[in-house]
Amino acid sequence: MATAAPEVTKSTPVTLTSSAVAKVREIMATQDPIPAGLRIGVVGGGCSGFQYSMSFENAAGMMDKTLDFEGLKVFVDPTSIMYLNGCTVDYVETIEAAGFKFENPSVKSTCGCGSSFNV
Repeated sequence: MATAAPEVTKSTPVTLTSSAVAKVREIMATQDPIPAGLRIGVVGGGCSGFQYSMSFENAAGMMDKTLDFEGLKVFVDPTSIMYLNGCTVDYVETIEAAGFKFENPSVKSTCGCGSSFNV
């Protein structure tokens, strides 16, 4: 007699706030042709070792995890998922600056300018 495997609830490796989704959609609408989704990743570089990357994509890669946020497709490669686990991406506007902000619980330190990090 076979028993059903227990259902495992996996959390999303990265989360986009409504503000971030709205800004990405606004920027995507200006592209020609309109891309299929947003790629979020981690690349080597910067003064602390790693940097976040964001770019538009026309399709998911073979090994990508495709996430859905309010109808916005977000593609993340397997290596980046390890560094982005639990990360929240927000879009913030202040008097001084506006941009996407990554809140990552895995980060141990950041550089002085805040554009790179170390895990």
